[in-house]
Amino acid sequence: MILALIVFASFLVEAATGFGSMVVALTFGALWFNVNELLGWLIPVNMVLSTYLVIRGRQLIGWRFLGTRMIPLMALGLLLGTLVAARANEAVWLKPLFGAFVIAVAAWQLKTALKPSQVTAPLPAPARITALFTAGVIHGIFATGGPLAVFVSARELPDKAVFRGTLSMLWLVLNALVLPRLVMDGQVTVTTLQTSGLMLLPLGVGIGAGEWVHHRLDEVRFRIVVAVMLLVAGAVLVARS
Repeated sequence: MILALIVFASFLVEAATGFGSMVVALTFGALWFNVNELLGWLIPVNMVLSTYLVIRGRQLIGWRFLGTRMIPLMALGLLLGTLVAARANEAVWLKPLFGAFVIAVAAWQLKTALKPSQVTAPLPAPARITALFTAGVIHGIFATGGPLAVFVSARELPDKAVFRGTLSMLWLVLNALVLPRLVMDGQVTVTTLQTSGLMLLPLGVGIGAGEWVHHRLDEVRFRIVVAVMLLVAGAVLVARS
C-alpha cells in the first residue's frame, strides 16, 4: 500500500510536468525500502508511463534537440554511472548521497519556480555539456538524472507540451539502456515484475490526475509544492541515513 501511494503521487507529478517521477518515488520510497529494490520495481512502471506520454505527444517531440544534444552526452555519462552503480551495489553512502542530491535539486526547483524569468536563456555550450554528461552519470546510478536534464531543456523548450513529450522520449531511451543492467544484477526479475504489474493500477490513476493537472492547474504553484515536499523528504532521508 505504501508503494502504491508513492507510485500514484510520483507518476502524477511526471504525467503533469514530463519529469520528476523517479526523484519523488526514490526520495519517499527510500524511507521504507532500499534503493535497488525501488529501481527494480519502478523502472518498468516508469517505462510504461513514458511510452504513454510519447504516444500522446509524438508530434511535439524535439527530435533534433534529443538526437544532437541530449542523448549522446547523457548516454556517455550513463555508461560511467552504470560502472559506478555496478561497484556500489547497496553501499552505505547511496542513501545519504541521494538525499543530498535531492535537497540540491529541490532548492534549485524552488528558486526557478519562484523566479521563472531567470531560466529562459539557453546555457553556454560548456555548461550544457557538463550538465548533460553529469545527468547521464546520475541516471546510471539512480535512474533519476532528470533534474539536470530539465535544467538544460527548460531553457531550450519553452512550450510545456513540447517539453513534456521530448523528456518522456528521453526517459524511455535512457531507461531502456538501464534495464539490462538491472536484469543482470538481479534487480529486475519475474518476482519484481509481478510487483511492478500491481503498480499499474495506481499508475493509471496517477496518469489521469496528472493529465488533469497538466491542462488545468497553475504549473508554477504545482512545482513549488513538489519542491517543498522534496526538500523535506530529502532532509529526512539524509538524517535517517
